[in-house]
Amino acid sequence: MEPKSIQIKQPRYQIIAEDIATKIVEKKYIIGDKIYARSSLASQYGVSAETARRAIAVLQDLNIVEATKGSGVIITSYENAANFVHRLEGIKSVRELQKELSMSIEKQFAELNNLQETAKELINRTNRFQSVNPFVPFQLEIGESCPYLSKSISEINFWQNTRATIVGIRKKNELLLSPGPYATLEVGDILYFIGDEICLSNAEQFLQVSKTLK
Repeated sequence: MEPKSIQIKQPRYQIIAEDIATKIVEKKYIIGDKIYARSSLASQYGVSAETARRAIAVLQDLNIVEATKGSGVIITSYENAANFVHRLEGIKSVRELQKELSMSIEKQFAELNNLQETAKELINRTNRFQSVNPFVPFQLEIGESCPYLSKSISEINFWQNTRATIVGIRKKNELLLSPGPYATLEVGDILYFIGDEICLSNAEQFLQVSKTLK
């Protein structure tokens, strides 16, 4: 059976936040302007109201907008928007590499047998190397026993409770790299994080996962 292709995607709410920040830099929005209410924003981008709320939360965390109940969302800083967009320029090159990586993985399917043998050897060496190199990620699968289902990474204070840093979340056939604090955990998600052996033990206990993926 041929494995399904893994698509690397950026969270939709981040894309929306970036688009709004870009419009501020391009002077399509100016300081003091009121942008769409969350429901209108959701309709404009074709997403759920929750996704629109998260996009606004990103901009609010960066002090680009101010969201006040009853007053809508108001543009408050051109400079912060410009700084945000400037940082994205470097990220774009990373996204291109991610796209190339995804295409390369698809081409590898014809050589899957050889790839599996290589992966086994890599895992063996990784286990020996992990103690001296904390940047090789651990993997845990989120099960039904996890007490934080549908909770965001920031809500559960993952780093504070485990001292591990999340570098990616695989949701079915999609891999979210650097998912950010608003990504949520669902049953079946594969969590990738870096840290030492203590972090692994902490994460297993915190998420109530009994088996580490190999």
